[in-house]
Amino acid sequence: MSTPEGRTKKLIYALLAKYDIQSSTKAGTFTKAAGWWYPAVQGMMSVRGVPDVVGTFKGKFFAVEAKAPGKKPTGLQALQIAAIAASSGAVFVVDGEDSLKNFEDWLKEAK
Repeated sequence: MSTPEGRTKKLIYALLAKYDIQSSTKAGTFTKAAGWWYPAVQGMMSVRGVPDVVGTFKGKFFAVEAKAPGKKPTGLQALQIAAIAASSGAVFVVDGEDSLKNFEDWLKEAK
């Protein structure tokens, strides 16, 4: 993950771990985690434009789109982000430490 977007993903993954939000790759190894997340990957069976990370935290759904610093979501990503927000999901676009703070503030306030 040496690309600029990859470095942003590392920041996101570290924050998820800090709040005990467990990766789906560890399914079956945790029972009392505060949340769960899945890295949305591209492939034949994937849905285009879905944010890079989708998950739950304390019963609430969230999605995080990782971007290189200064980059914005594509048109299709923006449509998916709007659809998630319209469904009462929390959505964050993270392109570095400043925007990561918005996600962390949401995690702190989640009840």
